[in-house]
Amino acid sequence: MADPLLSLSNVTLRYEHGVTALDDVSLQVAEGERVCVLGSNGSGKSTLASVLCGLLAPDEGSVSLVGERVCDASGIDFDAYRRARRQIGLVFQNPDDQIVTSVVEEDVAFGPENLGVPSEQIGARVARELHRVALDQYAQADPTHLSGGQKQRVAIAGALAMEPRVLVLDEPGALLDVRGRRGIMRVMERLGAAGTTIVHITHFMEEALAADQVVVMHAGRIVLRGTPTEVFSHADQLAALGLEEPFTARLAERLRSRGAEVPWTCDDQELLSSILRRSGTTQGPSPLRRVTTPRDQGSDAGASPSPTAIQATNLGYSYGSTDAREATHPALDDVTFHIPMGTSTAIVGQTGSGKSTLLRLLCALEAPDAGRLVVDGIDTSDRRRRRGLHGHVGYVMQHPERQLFAETVWEDVAYGPTNLRLPKAEVERRCREALALVGLSGREQASPFHLSGGQQRLCALAGILAMEPTILVLDEPTAGLDPRGRSQLRTILEDVNAHGTTTIQVTHSMDDAARCDLVIVLDEGRLLMLGRPDEVYQPSTADSLASSGLGLPEPLSWAMRLAEGGLGVGLPLSLDALADAVIASQGR
Repeated sequence: MADPLLSLSNVTLRYEHGVTALDDVSLQVAEGERVCVLGSNGSGKSTLASVLCGLLAPDEGSVSLVGERVCDASGIDFDAYRRARRQIGLVFQNPDDQIVTSVVEEDVAFGPENLGVPSEQIGARVARELHRVALDQYAQADPTHLSGGQKQRVAIAGALAMEPRVLVLDEPGALLDVRGRRGIMRVMERLGAAGTTIVHITHFMEEALAADQVVVMHAGRIVLRGTPTEVFSHADQLAALGLEEPFTARLAERLRSRGAEVPWTCDDQELLSSILRRSGTTQGPSPLRRVTTPRDQGSDAGASPSPTAIQATNLGYSYGSTDAREATHPALDDVTFHIPMGTSTAIVGQTGSGKSTLLRLLCALEAPDAGRLVVDGIDTSDRRRRRGLHGHVGYVMQHPERQLFAETVWEDVAYGPTNLRLPKAEVERRCREALALVGLSGREQASPFHLSGGQQRLCALAGILAMEPTILVLDEPTAGLDPRGRSQLRTILEDVNAHGTTTIQVTHSMDDAARCDLVIVLDEGRLLMLGRPDEVYQPSTADSLASSGLGLPEPLSWAMRLAEGGLGVGLPLSLDALADAVIASQGR
């Protein structure tokens, strides 16, 4: 590659306690190239991003950034680093690490101001980027009052306002809804077309398909690189690394394993055409019919089975704010639902729809302004009785690793049950079982801060599970986790739920929501839909969900496309159900 814009040669970087984050990494990125970096949690992706944007200098090797030789065997050139950073934008994984002011538009203006951009140009840049991320109406809002996804969009707008030559994005869509992630992908497409060099770190495999070059990391080293098709053709190696193929490739593999003669491909249209061609369809639309399963035959979501874990009636809540828009649209408005004991519930909605606020009410961290909320038989409007829910309701925050504080994993997990004044033997039993459930047995004496990001999340979860709550509430539990981590966490939650604990999770994953018993859809603080997954996710609801920034589970979207081509496969909500339905339809 002639004169790469970014160049790393034999780079090694070590953190304290002997942790090697990057190990002999060499990477060249051409000007205007779009590079996607994949890897499991703890593989070194974020460290690589920090080196590429000039925030970290390696211990060994040489680095050149935007034409500046910033680091080599002779040492670090701090002046070169300062010049290079002016042309590089970074979006952190956690927007709270990036937002520095108390007014949204001031935060977006912060970068251009520090670059010395003329004041008359800064206003235009701020307005342009706030519009690009759909935050025009929040220009005067306090970022601390925004949802996690809205904060992420503020951070992205701030980076774009600097008009960088290189843009490095570390998991920019982890906290965003379907519409938000698609919007970021469109922004990257436009920036790439305009010549911006992009380095994109992600756990969403589909997002890597748009890249020119895909890099896969493991244990601080680059273990795979090439075009998306080249990299994703190594399915077995990716699986061993805790990753997976995009949905289309996984569907092709499932069909081939069932005897279907379809090509392995990452291309939606190629696989779709192959399935329809081999099915002998006439290309005319086929009617969509629900394939009834035993789960679909359960009680209606509008009924009131007993016992009830949570009953919300005409629930309302508003944050104190002088912002006119926030006053007009409260965080929650007239929300009514019930959740049966022992079930699993998903709460979905676009960023800012009131999901996290609802969770705080369910955990009795706040009391509703209007309506009535009864949790585990306790009316949360009664402040004295509300304290009785502590220990009965477990709350795993959006960034659960921030709940960690003790010197060892064991001490952290034991903190909750110890505060419940349980006998020592009972505390030990609960801790052992919780650590075994999350796969951290044997790490009892390790520091929680030396665990990988995914392990820290599991440690925090173990601390909640050790309290044996009757209701477990989780805010975006899979955000930022690699595919293996997401799969592991789903299995844990299914196990917990199977043992009688009511689980409630906020999620941006429609596929995760489809695995639950009940789905609650919020839109601008109001209840949009409520029902079983097969009731909420229908072709008839697709437009309504899309207008609320959401989508359908991927298997159902595929079934609808197949039906348009003349092949009716019902309305499956899982990958295996879709593959089985395709095989069954081809056999008729």
